[in-house]
Amino acid sequence: MVIVTAVWMLLNQLSKYKVHSYQFLHKVVDGICGRAYPRYQDYGSIWSLSEWMEVLEETVMYFKTMVGKNISDEEAAQQINALNSNHQEAITKCLKGRKEEIRNALVENVNAISSAQLQDFDWQLKLALSSDKISMLQMPLLNLDLDVRENGEIKPISIEMNKEELQNLINALEAANKVVLQLK
Repeated sequence: MVIVTAVWMLLNQLSKYKVHSYQFLHKVVDGICGRAYPRYQDYGSIWSLSEWMEVLEETVMYFKTMVGKNISDEEAAQQINALNSNHQEAITKCLKGRKEEIRNALVENVNAISSAQLQDFDWQLKLALSSDKISMLQMPLLNLDLDVRENGEIKPISIEMNKEELQNLINALEAANKVVLQLK
């Protein structure tokens, strides 16, 4: 990830106005975690509106990327080497101190994409011996019954799959599992 150096130079302007970068950074993390982001009114004397938006977006992106991709502390520090040492220290301390909180917020955001949760499942393997078109079929079929809770009510879902469709489902679930393991 390439961090825009101009944005970090804008962040360095905080020290000229005797504003503690700790306060700004923790408010950014608060925003990531679902609380209030820092307000432009509090920093309007430091940055123009366009600079403010750029600084805020890049700072949010930095924290989310470093935590979401599980970047090491050393690599995270390399991303901000254009900043003066006080700001580097402030960002590093904020990131280390609130990494778990940021991770939880990112996981909650992903979970909020869908409120549906699998409550129970049942499966049956059947062998279709014939159909109305073919007298000798002998094709294995899987009946999968899912009980999904969405918005407080349980909805039954039944799916019938042949061997190829079952393999596609298994591949998709394995890929999803890899993503979940990477988030942990």
